[in-house]
Amino acid sequence: MDYSILDFLGLLGSVGLFLYGMKVMSEGLQKAAGDRLRNILSAMTRNRFAGLLTGCLITALIQSSSASTVMVVSFVNAGLMSLGQSMAVIMGANVGTTFTAWIIALFGFKVNISAFVLPLIGLAVVLLLMNKSRTKSIGEFLIGFSFLFMGLDMISTYVPDLQNNPEMFAVLKDYSAMGLRSILIFTLVGLVVTMVIQSSAATFAITLIMCSKGWITFDLACALVLGSNIGTTITPILASLSGNVAAKRASMGHLLFNLLGTLWCLCIFVPFADFNAWLTEAIGAGDPNTLYKYVTNLEATSPEIYNHLFDNSLPAGHDVLRNIAVMQMSVSFGLSIFHTVFNLVNVTVMIWLTNVYVKIVEWIVPSKNRDDEEFTLKFISGGLMNAAELNIAQAEKEIAVYAERVGRMIDMAQALIHTKEKSEEYNNLLSRVEKYEDISDRMELEIAHYLNRCAEGRLSNEGKLRIAAMLNIISEIESIADSCLGIGKILTRKIQAGVDFNDEIYSNIDNMYVYVKAAMEMMITQLKHMENVSNKSLIDSYNKEREINNFRNSLRSANVENINARHYEYQAGIYYMDIIGDLEKTGDYIINVIDTLRDNFRKHAE
Repeated sequence: MDYSILDFLGLLGSVGLFLYGMKVMSEGLQKAAGDRLRNILSAMTRNRFAGLLTGCLITALIQSSSASTVMVVSFVNAGLMSLGQSMAVIMGANVGTTFTAWIIALFGFKVNISAFVLPLIGLAVVLLLMNKSRTKSIGEFLIGFSFLFMGLDMISTYVPDLQNNPEMFAVLKDYSAMGLRSILIFTLVGLVVTMVIQSSAATFAITLIMCSKGWITFDLACALVLGSNIGTTITPILASLSGNVAAKRASMGHLLFNLLGTLWCLCIFVPFADFNAWLTEAIGAGDPNTLYKYVTNLEATSPEIYNHLFDNSLPAGHDVLRNIAVMQMSVSFGLSIFHTVFNLVNVTVMIWLTNVYVKIVEWIVPSKNRDDEEFTLKFISGGLMNAAELNIAQAEKEIAVYAERVGRMIDMAQALIHTKEKSEEYNNLLSRVEKYEDISDRMELEIAHYLNRCAEGRLSNEGKLRIAAMLNIISEIESIADSCLGIGKILTRKIQAGVDFNDEIYSNIDNMYVYVKAAMEMMITQLKHMENVSNKSLIDSYNKEREINNFRNSLRSANVENINARHYEYQAGIYYMDIIGDLEKTGDYIINVIDTLRDNFRKHAE
């Protein structure tokens, strides 16, 4: 097999075309579907069984578990899908990939989508010339889809042709009679070959050729197929390298699922392979062990016919050719049954352990340090998809996390009011508030920078409006953090002035905090469901804002009377009202966020 530097450069170009096609397709899809994509994904992965069915159907349609799992990893990276949801879809993808093996077994070919590429490009160009924005986006999607499959087709052309050069595997014949070691060796070979050629379907075809030549028995062929299940995980692992921690965990979950499935199968491999051979014979497809015996016997008794068989010099219609064709079909059915039964048993057991898988991969792929979970951006990263609409979805998730973190500052500021002045605990808590406020400033800048980069991409008009709204929201959230730090500054001035609060002041401040924290919780809840802000939640927020204002007004009126009645000193009343005023401003910032959600994210309101 000759493989030149030009072939290698052609492979690089093919990969480039594939990646560019994925980029254009992703952008077109996000602009055409917009925020509807998240609702679709949510419905498709509502529970683990819905996710399982989704993964199965998608993989059966596109005939590539690697492609479907890469998409899943991308969605996890974008925050559109949780790690638990992704595990169910990945499990379904493993079942869906058996569909390709059945196509090869039944029809001897794989659906060649690349044959439809040129007609699709012709249709896409027409759509791109239309005036309607969504129609143009669909045209972009079709162009990207076409380039993607052109790239895939060219990759298969320029990758080392292992399938048509099976003589490279002839050396494996020497390792086919070593018992359990042979099974392990051939499982490893299936893993490595699939990693190299990025296709378990091609490994399946190579395995069938090796069986036909009498190099390996049916059970070793099953071991090759078993190894290919692990080999397919390399693609999403490579794709996740540039993603965030969640994406890496999703790809690791895929590897873990296939690896553990392979381990239990190896423990009972011989009886399991025999069961599948029996099952193949029971459905009328013949005994898959017969081919190896027949070819081995032919090589021993009629070496001349054996040699003519594999240099393709036997005349058409020869009895040997007819017999081998029937037995090849039997082996093909047997391998398809093995692949299907293995994945069905694996999924049937593992689907109940989804939450366990999530905990294991979180342990295997931890954050770099504790602060990563607490203080760094969770959903925004370089990302896997350069698709602006998906990037907006990442930002929406990040804003909800940002609000939760700032919400903790409200609790800290309240605790600071009740902490003994000038104590070590007070100083530590004040430093923590200052640190959180600094982190809040950095988070606002990072999210704003990310949104501005999104705005530079190709966006729908709706997407541009959402970015402007989100920039306003993060500015208001940062103002809430400033208000919390403002409480600390007021307390510092109070301490320097030597002023003390009495129980009545403390009680009124705590009551004000009850209102403000309730309003903050409502805001955070609505940010978590930004696409589905209901009228009821908006009304509740506006009512809470009125309660904050009314309570502030009542305290302000009572403050004058309390000072005149000498309940506390005039200077204490000044600092007391400063704190109340600061809390009322916090309520204003919260309601500003609610206003933005009402005006820009309420189209799904109930």
